Amino acid sequence: MRIPSLWFAAGLIAAAPAVAQTIPPPVSRGALLYDTHCIACHTKQMHWRDNRVATDWFSLRRQVQSWQDSAGLGWSDGDITEVARHLNESIYRFAPGGTTLSMAPVRLVMPTRPVRPVR
Repeated sequence: MRIPSLWFAAGLIAAAPAVAQTIPPPVSRGALLYDTHCIACHTKQMHWRDNRVATDWFSLRRQVQSWQDSAGLGWSDGDITEVARHLNESIYRFAPGGTTLSMAPVRLVMPTRPVRPVR
């Protein structure tokens, strides 16, 4: 009786990578907020138009702030950042700026000569 159990367990282990590949990644909070409150009016065509207002990370975040104010959504600063991050990652691809979105690794510059201690 133990051998069929072992074969069944081995089959489950072998199938695990295939099952893991079919699970979609979790949806971000920004994507959920955007899909719930914005997508009805703001289609992708709006973001791709030639005369778009958002030209960098900061103007994109200002636009999200402005539209949520107009709609009376009462989003927190974090919610606004998350929606702007979602739009930036999925559509705009602006260079991250400021401390709000910057997830770029910090580049440390080492001195070329020894540093004397301050007395």
